[in-house]
Amino acid sequence: MGGVPRLLIVASSGPTDPTRASIPFHIAANGATPVGTEVGIALAGDATELMKPDTIANVYGQGVPPLRDLLDKCLEQNVPFYV
Repeated sequence: MGGVPRLLIVASSGPTDPTRASIPFHIAANGATPVGTEVGIALAGDATELMKPDTIANVYGQGVPPLRDLLDKCLEQNVPFYV
C-alpha cells in the first residue's frame, strides 16, 4: 500500500454509538483489505475519541468484534488513519 487510498471511509460516530463507531474499522479490516482494496479511515468529530487508549478498550458494538481487535487488525494491515 502507498499513496492515496482507493477507498476512504469517513467515520464520525464515537463511543456513545459503539456499533456505528466500529463499522468503519470492520469494513477496512475484514472487508476491503482482505480482497486487496487499498483503504484508509478518516476520523472526524466524535470519532476522534476512538483513538484514546481507554476508549478503544471499552467499545463493544453489536454484531462486530471489539474495537480493540478491529483496530489491531487495521494496524497489522497498514490501514492509515487520518484525524
